[in-house]
Amino acid sequence: MADTTILIDAYSQIFRSFYAVRLLTDPQGLPVNALYIFTKLLLELEKDYPTNSGAMLFDCGKVDFRLKLNPDYKANRPPMPDDLQVQIPRLKEMASAFGWQLFAEPGFEADDLIGGIVCSNKERDIRIVSSDKDLSQLVTDKVKLLSPASGKGGFEERGIDFVVGKFGVGPELIADYLALVGDSSDNIPGVPGIGPKGAADFLKLTGGIERYLENPELISGSKYEAKVAGQEELLKRNLQLVRLRCELPESMRDVEKVLQKRAADWDKIRSLCEEAGFKSVVKYLPESKKIEEAPEDDLFSLPPQEKSVKKPEKTDSGAENFVQGELF
Repeated sequence: MADTTILIDAYSQIFRSFYAVRLLTDPQGLPVNALYIFTKLLLELEKDYPTNSGAMLFDCGKVDFRLKLNPDYKANRPPMPDDLQVQIPRLKEMASAFGWQLFAEPGFEADDLIGGIVCSNKERDIRIVSSDKDLSQLVTDKVKLLSPASGKGGFEERGIDFVVGKFGVGPELIADYLALVGDSSDNIPGVPGIGPKGAADFLKLTGGIERYLENPELISGSKYEAKVAGQEELLKRNLQLVRLRCELPESMRDVEKVLQKRAADWDKIRSLCEEAGFKSVVKYLPESKKIEEAPEDDLFSLPPQEKSVKKPEKTDSGAENFVQGELF
């Protein structure tokens, strides 16, 4: 896998890490639950997908062109929890210690930056670490999604067959599928009366929304004719909202430079882990370049000595909102 490019949808994995474990603090009493799981994710990536090609991409606020299309775009998203916000500088410092370059660009979401890299490197083997269903539209025989394998360590690769099995359509029609069903996590309303199965059936009949708009007779006499009547503008708008931008900002046009991942700084990583009180992580850090093998299910589990003694809290609305936007 040394020649494989790894792209990390940063906030997808940061939020996943934050809600995976709650109420974990460092020796100074500061929250480190997201940092803990995120560090283990990066260590697992270093072990299973060692590479010198990759980048970590961050969202940079809401995107103007999508807000112009829909002023309510992502308006349902709660603010980042304070206990996560305070961890962001440490999360970025840890990611940099592992050798990842971090990128964010005004006017672009992380998905758009990932799309731009993929579209400008169509012959490159790429794995995208993300839980965002929007990125399914980028999957090809060379581009796959990586998801941490729940309960057993490591990662699961999700390719074309997975996308078709999950949504009933191939990656080339995922944007059309989302335009039809909508996306509650992004506050994008779909066509009333058309759910996941209906969207897949509609697209099998038409071959895509734009093809239908040019040839409405494709659904003449079908049960979808009445459902999509008068929804043409909604469908056009939704397609623009969910399609990824496949051009990179000027600052990232030198893709080879963007994708230069440095070697992990194990001394720095060890120092950051000791500062955070991550004893179970420190024992698996290498003294040399080789990562000491850990049990398959250990890297994503929380050792007893690092569990908080506080009673668990009920998951808040932010967690529910995040889960709605997940693919896996």
